[in-house]
Amino acid sequence: MNTASPRRQVFGLLFPPDEAYLARAAPEVALEPDLPIIDGHMHLWDREDASRYLVEDFARDAAESGHDVEATVFVECHAMYRADGPEHLKCVGETEFAAGMAAIGASQRYTRTRVAQAIVAHVDLRQGDRARETIEAHLAAANGRLRGTRQIAKWNADPVIRGQVFSDDPELLRSEAFGRGIDMLTSYGLSFDASVYHPQIPEVTALARAHPDANIVLIHTGSPVGHGSYAGKEAENHAAWNAAMRELAACPNVSVKLGGVLMHLGNFDFTRAEAPPTSEQLAELWRPYVEPCIELFGAGRCMVSSNFPVDKAGFGYGTVWNMFKRITADCSADEKRLIFSDTARRVYRL
Repeated sequence: MNTASPRRQVFGLLFPPDEAYLARAAPEVALEPDLPIIDGHMHLWDREDASRYLVEDFARDAAESGHDVEATVFVECHAMYRADGPEHLKCVGETEFAAGMAAIGASQRYTRTRVAQAIVAHVDLRQGDRARETIEAHLAAANGRLRGTRQIAKWNADPVIRGQVFSDDPELLRSEAFGRGIDMLTSYGLSFDASVYHPQIPEVTALARAHPDANIVLIHTGSPVGHGSYAGKEAENHAAWNAAMRELAACPNVSVKLGGVLMHLGNFDFTRAEAPPTSEQLAELWRPYVEPCIELFGAGRCMVSSNFPVDKAGFGYGTVWNMFKRITADCSADEKRLIFSDTARRVYRL
């Protein structure tokens, strides 16, 4: 295991998977292979940097993992936007793409997993009537699969932390226009995936309290940060994260996606490691953040997620599920069913 160095500015950036590095992983047998899994957060794309992850690519990962992944939730990632048309509707191209990928998955030609059974699309909720038009266009394009939206709210004064993908407005979640947008989204029965860094978790808490009918999902375990200006402050960072999560857990309308912390936590440097971590090693690194979520929110408000192919930069698909199964080894069968599938089934109405 390597600790991120303050001198290096690699975390927070997207890295295409290195197949030679991944091939050096120690072989692992799937733990509890019959436990049904719904992957609550994954992406599909064909990026300009030649990074490609489509149904066929996911199918290989799922098959090689040996785990029973029943379905996945596709989350917006700026893939396949329309090349022309009104600016606020270009993002609908991504939903058209995701629905197409879902149709390919449903054919079961490549995989039995119901890929992109739920779609979380991008909408700029600050845009009033244009936001409503965008939501309705997504609904029309999703072929019955639209379940929510995500609008990146991540922002930090440290440009290293901000990374490649961040909000254009540091006050996004606190703005009146956004609050009206959340109410509009809720009126359609759609959820909101909150994407913030851990110092911003109190903003999600304030949002949840102000809009108690909204169905809010905090993604990536609240994105605890441990690189850049946060490097070398592990105890302080964890304490701040834990205190914020404890406050957030008091909001019954909030659920949490576990996992997805590779790019910001910074306690495993995949750019320097000789081989991917084993699931046992990964569980040791992520347990301090995953376990408290289950304790604070309860199994009924926690769901597992792979964040693939983003986290494929660090480890294989089977590793992440074995990691979660190690961390939840002492949970009851009912708790495991909730964490691994039923919470996602409820939140995204699968």
